[in-house]
Amino acid sequence: QREFTQKKTFTSWINSILAKHTPPSVISDLYTDIQQGHLLLDLLEVLSGQHLPREKGFNTFQCRSNIENALTFLKSRSLKLINIHVADIIEGKPSIVLGLIWTIIFHFHIEELARTLACTYNQPSLDCSSAVDSSPKASRSAKKSAKIKERWKISATKALLLWAKEQCSLHGSINVTDFKTSWRSGLPFLAIIQALRPGLVDLEKAKSRSNKENLKEAFRIAELELNIPRLLEPEDIDIMNPDEKSIMTYVAQFLQYSRNLRESEEDMQEKVRDAVSWLAAQEKKFAKLLVDTENETYCQKYKEMMSFMEAFNRENKPFLPVLLSKRSEAELSESQQQMREGWDKLISQINQWKAKLDQMLPSPLDGIEAWLQEVEHLQAEDLPDLQDPFKAMFVFREIIVIFKGLMDCFDSHFNTLQSFKNEDEKNMPLVLPEKLEEMKRRLFSNICFTNSNTFLEYHYGLCSAIANEVILKLNIWDMKYGTKESVESLLENW
Repeated sequence: QREFTQKKTFTSWINSILAKHTPPSVISDLYTDIQQGHLLLDLLEVLSGQHLPREKGFNTFQCRSNIENALTFLKSRSLKLINIHVADIIEGKPSIVLGLIWTIIFHFHIEELARTLACTYNQPSLDCSSAVDSSPKASRSAKKSAKIKERWKISATKALLLWAKEQCSLHGSINVTDFKTSWRSGLPFLAIIQALRPGLVDLEKAKSRSNKENLKEAFRIAELELNIPRLLEPEDIDIMNPDEKSIMTYVAQFLQYSRNLRESEEDMQEKVRDAVSWLAAQEKKFAKLLVDTENETYCQKYKEMMSFMEAFNRENKPFLPVLLSKRSEAELSESQQQMREGWDKLISQINQWKAKLDQMLPSPLDGIEAWLQEVEHLQAEDLPDLQDPFKAMFVFREIIVIFKGLMDCFDSHFNTLQSFKNEDEKNMPLVLPEKLEEMKRRLFSNICFTNSNTFLEYHYGLCSAIANEVILKLNIWDMKYGTKESVESLLENW
């Protein structure tokens, strides 16, 4: 039942996106139509606004190449494709195909919409936090750790749920606690429609109707009045255990409608003009700061940096929603493109300045700072997601050796920081106490307490690679040497 519902929901969602492709295309059977790779590339082109490489033909080699291009593109966006392989998609394996499509829906549809809510609901977000912080991790925003991504996934779901709760709370006792049975009565859908377009729904009348009648009415109004594609049927929701992913996909469309409703193009252009003006002022302020502090001591430069960053992070908050808009390149106007380029350029300049200041630290703090950055860089990198488990084993073993080598220096750096005498021959501080405290915090709080977890993640990756290699061998031996059970028995005895 769940697989059937997901297939139907995901197919309808894909077709609503493919209608925007030039030329438009359509999926009839998800499992077979995806095998050629063309429709998958069409989908990703619309969602990303990018033109993706493809083979024009339909033979086995060309289909495989197209699917590989699609998966490579997804990995370039730092998406984790666990156990999703080209061969499984070519075979049209239901669980693999559905898993791939859900990954795409969550990243390009739900996650990007929920990012705009993360600031509102104070959830941890990859983009809504301060644009630049005092740690080196900020300069590597493209390489977020898998752990942070997992937390963000949770918060994206939470943010969407909180938004739905907020819409329903405007209408009394309609309570939403999940993306499953909470929606069975149909009332939450109707409440959201009423919140977005007052007057379309009679909620009091709805409370006396059956679940199926309410669901049918909600889907009808959403399609006719809000132009929201009908991804679900009443019988998909009014059951004991409705599919969570299908409901999330449908609810996210209402959030999309609310975003479009609130933000006319005229309002957006005004916000963009204000942001561009603010960025230009910040760029001048930053350039003047570099000139003014050129001949200052390290301490004074760092103090000025802290002062600038404090004001920068305070002043940028009103502009963050428009500065960090997740619109694709194709959707950006000329002024929006100019704004984005200005933001990226300024952030890059600030991070380069911070890195240069870190290199100016007095000995032995410069060595400790370099070590901190190396450990943080390793922790922030995604775990390898290699298709070849044999190769993955070697990669994970290598990472474990590198990380262990770095952590062997922990005690030495710990003692050095603890005993560092922060004053020169004139009894003046060598570095600002705030910088020293920041380094201690990164060493003690970030690295010391995540050390064991990082080791566990690396060992988990290694064990998974070994397990995948064993499974691969068992599957091969199953064909060549008899049944899997007999091979397992041989292995156990061995």
